[in-house]
Amino acid sequence: MSESRPRILAIDDTPANLLTLGAALSEHYDLQTAISGEMGIALAMETPPDLILLDVMMPRIDGFETCRRLKAEPRLKDVPVIFITAASELESELEGLTLGGADYLIKPINVDIARRRINNLLERETLHRKVQVQRDELEALLAERLQAESELRIAAVAFDSQNGMVITDPSGVILKVNAAFTRLTGYSAAEALGRTPALLKSGRHDELFYQRMWSALKEKGWWQGEVWNKRKNGQIYAELLTITAIMTAEGVTSNYVASFSDITEDKRAEAEIHRLAYYDALTHLPNRRLLQDRLAQALAGAARSGRYGAIFFIDLDNFKALNDTRGHEVGDLLLSEVAQRLRACVREGDTIARLGGDEFVLLLEGLAAEANEGAALAKKMGKKLFEIIAPSFTLDGLPYQCKLSMGVCLFAHEDSVEDLFKRADLALYQAKSAGRNSLRFFDPAMQAAMELRSALEIDLADALDLDQLRVYYQPQYDTARRAVGVEALLRWQHPQRGMIAPSDFIPLAEDTGLILPIGRWVMESACALIGQWAGDLQAQWLEIAVNVSARQFRRADFVAEVRGVLERSGANPQRLKLELTESLVLENVEDTIAKMRAIKALGVRLSMDDFGTGYSSLSYLAQLPLDQLKIDQSFVRNLPGANKDETIARTIITLGRELEMNVIAEGVETEAQLEFLEAHGCHAYQGYLFSRPLPLADLVLFPAQTKMDSAPASPAAAQDFLGPEQRDSGLAVGDLARAHGEQGVVEVQGQQVEELAVVELLR
Repeated sequence: MSESRPRILAIDDTPANLLTLGAALSEHYDLQTAISGEMGIALAMETPPDLILLDVMMPRIDGFETCRRLKAEPRLKDVPVIFITAASELESELEGLTLGGADYLIKPINVDIARRRINNLLERETLHRKVQVQRDELEALLAERLQAESELRIAAVAFDSQNGMVITDPSGVILKVNAAFTRLTGYSAAEALGRTPALLKSGRHDELFYQRMWSALKEKGWWQGEVWNKRKNGQIYAELLTITAIMTAEGVTSNYVASFSDITEDKRAEAEIHRLAYYDALTHLPNRRLLQDRLAQALAGAARSGRYGAIFFIDLDNFKALNDTRGHEVGDLLLSEVAQRLRACVREGDTIARLGGDEFVLLLEGLAAEANEGAALAKKMGKKLFEIIAPSFTLDGLPYQCKLSMGVCLFAHEDSVEDLFKRADLALYQAKSAGRNSLRFFDPAMQAAMELRSALEIDLADALDLDQLRVYYQPQYDTARRAVGVEALLRWQHPQRGMIAPSDFIPLAEDTGLILPIGRWVMESACALIGQWAGDLQAQWLEIAVNVSARQFRRADFVAEVRGVLERSGANPQRLKLELTESLVLENVEDTIAKMRAIKALGVRLSMDDFGTGYSSLSYLAQLPLDQLKIDQSFVRNLPGANKDETIARTIITLGRELEMNVIAEGVETEAQLEFLEAHGCHAYQGYLFSRPLPLADLVLFPAQTKMDSAPASPAAAQDFLGPEQRDSGLAVGDLARAHGEQGVVEVQGQQVEELAVVELLR
């Protein structure tokens, strides 16, 4: 209800009625009028009145519909409505009251009766609102009381919880403790009351600790932390303590409430977790994780002091042989005793750690301000390590002589932990290569090689995306000098370093895993080319050989990957040949055979690359679904004349023939090599005698420039090598004339065919 005069909205389509109401009500009320239901709703929405007088009979929307719409508005649903009607039927009154009407006035309106009813209704509404306010206030008070009672119950339960509780006065004198306090500390309430929590002091914290605690309490009003306290029986225990200051309305501290729990077992478990996380379980030396942390600190210390430190990578020579011959228990015993001797000979503050296996690391800090002096001291320490390990060990009742190989790297502040590990590991590798039982310092030349490798690794990660990788193709010929295929060979055209040799980056790609996307890209390029050649009468029979790395082949989805590449490219799978290395094929033979058979089922041919360089098992070789053996160029290089290489080459050719496999020789560079291989039945060749690997744009298949140049090879000479599709076609690349740049006439199966002498594989 308004603070001044009540506001009444009269809605009636008869102006005379509105004038009558205005004359009767304007003295005591603020009256607003509307001549339609729509207008009345709009005025009510704009400023809600205290009461509405509403004529029932109106055009467009009557009073009942107007009432429905008014009550549907949240702001107007509680505004009382008095209907004005000429009808006095009970049915009309009931409908109005059902819609929320508060009363009825009958036309013609009796002004005195209308004024009295309006006054009564407004007074009733005022009382109703006051009652509602009081009810709300009572409900709020009741809710507050219930909340207070609940909080008191919770506080009582919390005070008697499993946590120890102490209440003190502002001076810290104990006023109250709970049962858990007695259980955790051993002090009864009678023994604690009137004293301060200082009776629990363990002596493990100095006065500064407590000063900081009280400073935080005064500044923040609370403090939480871990405290070592002492029980009544003298036992030290760890507790998690929370202290809260209770403030009065004036902001003065009236009490302190302390809550604590025993976390001794948690601290023990935490210490054990720390030990397991940072220490080796066998030798109890720091492990790699802790070593890296200490090395990082040592580097920071070197930056501050300007003094060099050194890191030793130490490896036990022939440790694997000891494990294999006398068992792992004896090996573990040696590791433990070596750890004890190493620990005994280092300075306090130095770190001796175990990385794993038989690898130990010694970290020396603050050796010298000059590198030369630091190296001399590191060498002296190395001599000391050799001497302390030299006396024989007694392992399980038997003597054992242990020897060490050590790689040493000096460090300064500009070095990183990862770089130091790599350098010391390279130095250790040099020590082992020098015959073991020796010490080697990291060589700057080794560092340059490592930095080059690191730079190449970074660049190689982007080489594929930046279109720096190239596929070169080296032709392969049969005995009739016919081009039967090409081998896809990867090259890297670096924007700054120029053409990088495959031997410099392919092993790097293997190590980093980049060989997976790169190998897939090479296969996709080869299959795309096979698809291009499908419409070329001469090139459609050519195979493309693609090298597959061990990392690619070992992937569980490799067969699916090959299938996907073939499907996307539309390449004829019979024109794709995958070259697998001997070591790859003979690793996990059962899985290899299953995967090779799945690849063969796709129609793809398989060749064993570098055959003879590993340790082949003939029993496994007979099971492998191979189509071809490739004689490694290391054997071809010394042909003829080297008896062992001649024997190996003849044996591979004979083996291929007996196992019904095609044999191809790589690295053929001289006529003498070719004649030897031909004489013993080799089927195909590739090498510089025929062509170097070339980019696709430059790839041209010439018939081999040999003694047979004067007589073009007969198609019949290669029938055994060609597949049935090639023989049926009557065309082979090697049948084309040889005059470069001129058109010649070639006789192919009795037919005269005009062709270019030079067959460009890229149209």
